[in-house]
Parts: sequence; C-alpha cells; structure tokens
Amino acid sequence: IATARAGNVIGGGDWAPHRLVPDLLQAFTKGEEARLRNGQAVRPWQHVLEPLAGYLILAEQLWDDRSRACAWNFGPELEDCVSVAELAELLGRLWPRGGRHTIQASPLPHEAGLLRLDASRAKQLLGWKPRWHLKEALRQTVEWHQAWLGGSSMGNFCRQQIERYSHT
Repeated sequence: IATARAGNVIGGGDWAPHRLVPDLLQAFTKGEEARLRNGQAVRPWQHVLEPLAGYLILAEQLWDDRSRACAWNFGPELEDCVSVAELAELLGRLWPRGGRHTIQASPLPHEAGLLRLDASRAKQLLGWKPRWHLKEALRQTVEWHQAWLGGSSMGNFCRQQIERYSHT
C-alpha cells in the first residue's frame, strides 16, 4: 500500500462549492464579479490529469516493486505555485468574455498562506513529471467548461482531452 497526495487540482466538471476555480467559472459564466477570500494565498495548482497519471504509474510500479509502498507527492513545478489572485487573473484572461474578481474578507476559517508539494521523489523514482503548466491547465479547464456550456458530449470531450494530455 502506498499513500499518494496531490496539489490543488483543477479541471472540468468540478462543481464543489467554496473551491476557487468552480466559483470563478460560475461567476464568469453569469457575467458577475467573483469574490476571493484570500488573494495572497499560494497553492500548488495542477490539472487533475497530472496526479491521475502519477497514480497510474505508481500503481503499475507498486505491483512489481514493494519498495514503492511509501508516501508520494504529485505536484506542479514551482513556477505553477501561484497566488489565488494570480490564478483568478489568468483564468479571467482566458475566459472568452473576460472575467473579473475582487478580494473580500471571509467568515470561513483562516487558511495557510503558502502550500507547496515536493514531488521530487515521484520525478526521480517513478519517472513522473507534470506535462501541462498552469496556463495550459487553465486553458484546458476553460475549454472543458465552454464545451459543457455548449452542450457537447462530455464523455467524448473528456476522452479527447485525455488523449491530448497523453501525447504532450
């Protein structure tokens, strides 16, 4: 048995409340200004396909090599660990009609200001590495959301997106 941990994942189909990207996309879709709780908080943002690819590599290797039975981190490169405000700005620029945000105080509990993951073990021992940098991860997320809004077959769209990821 191994333990695997991922950074803050983003991607299409995430509808969870009080999560940054779903909240931003909901506001942008409505043409509203998104409200951010903690604009300076830095997080390790990555597309959901990144850690999933790592989990598959880990499972394959764990099957043959029990030494892989330990804790693993799957996270983005250091330059993709950006603040909430930076992510909101990037996503707003990628949104077809633009997206706006503001920062306001929140009654929710205090969050850590800086979170990062050291994925060096996964890179060195599993041969895993992130394929999509943050801007591409956000672009893929916007494309997914636009396809969903347009009534596309999301099963087909997801398969195509996985195929694009696999060939990156």
